[in-house]
This record gives sequence, C-alpha cells and structure tokens, in this order.
Amino acid sequence: MSTLHVISRSPFGDNRLASCLRLLGPHDGLLLCGDAVYALNPGSVTVAGLNTLGPRLYALAEDLEARAISDTGATAVDYPAFVELSLNYDKVNSWL
Repeated sequence: MSTLHVISRSPFGDNRLASCLRLLGPHDGLLLCGDAVYALNPGSVTVAGLNTLGPRLYALAEDLEARAISDTGATAVDYPAFVELSLNYDKVNSWL
C-alpha cells in the first residue's frame, strides 16, 4: 500500500520531517508545502536526505515561489496536480 505523506511545517521547528523520512516506504511519496519547503533550500541539513527520494519528492509550486526557493530537485506541483497526485496513492497522511 502506498502513501502520500504531506508535511507543511518547517523542518527546523520540530522532528516531523525526520520522523516521516524514517517511516517512508519504497512506494511512498512526500509532498512539502507551506514552511516545509524550507527543507529544500540548497545547503540545508535536510536537503541531502530529501534528494534520495528522487521522483517521489514533490513541493507545492506556489509555496516555493512565495519563499523564493528554486532548483530544488523536487517536482513542483500546483493545486490541481496535488489533487491528481493524491489519487495516485492508496492513502494520504498529513503530518499535522
């Protein structure tokens, strides 16, 4: 069973992202939105672990643009693509 994990909080305020990465299965995806996209900043301590996800790493384009983050290695998706993406997984888990 595949899961799309959605994280919206900054990875520098708590350990949600680290916990999620430990639990991520081989068929799971990860979508970063809101302040979680800060994890994609080049040179951040979190970006190395995220780059191992390859095509299973997504970020909301609107949030990347709002925070002036580019060249992330994540697939940027808009809201309609996010909805479509969620349909490609068996379940969606939001890390609140």
